[in-house]
Amino acid sequence: MSVIFYDLAGADPKRRFSPYCWRIRMALAHKQLEVDDRPWCFTEKDAIGFSGQGLVPVIVDRGRSVHDSWEIARHLETAYPDRPSLFGGAEAPIRLIASWTERVVQPQIGRMIIADIVAVLDEKDKVYFRESREKRFGMTLETAQADRDERLPAFRQSLEPVRTVLASYPWLGGAKPNYADYAVFGAFQWARCTSPYKLLAEDDPIFAWHKRARDLFDGLAEKAPAFG
Repeated sequence: MSVIFYDLAGADPKRRFSPYCWRIRMALAHKQLEVDDRPWCFTEKDAIGFSGQGLVPVIVDRGRSVHDSWEIARHLETAYPDRPSLFGGAEAPIRLIASWTERVVQPQIGRMIIADIVAVLDEKDKVYFRESREKRFGMTLETAQADRDERLPAFRQSLEPVRTVLASYPWLGGAKPNYADYAVFGAFQWARCTSPYKLLAEDDPIFAWHKRARDLFDGLAEKAPAFG
């Protein structure tokens, strides 16, 4: 039986761009699970109402719905112990990496691509997205993004912990990729799928790592509609 996966999509239903959904898209592939893929838009709250909340990712597996990317990853690890491990026995430090990504990496990326995202959205989502995000930022999306060139050097410097790991290992998970990689990967894939803005220099080891990750699972992420 397939795992049903509700995944945020843009005007092109093949353009998937949520950083949290990319974590789970990669995790499902890592676990070698068959997926019933359901594109979802911001304003389609009723479609996932059964989950008791209004955000994706959401999965339905063996009759049980699970939401929140971390809880989904933990469910997959527990429900499919015979499949390749997402955590490799290191759940707590991987939770730290995922949390750091959510609190340090993604907010900085958001300020640099937020206005660009509007162009890839389904028309029915554009008003909702603009109003909700402008309320969050306390300014227009264009104003929030306007100083991104000034913000970029500090953002790149904040990624030094990732470069430190990649100096010794090919993956954040060590010899092989795991959920630590997918957590950080999702943030950069979010940007790649929604904005042409270049967050990384091509000689940055993180750039090379991200390309290797895009090529995983028969190019799952590389083949996604994206900028570059």
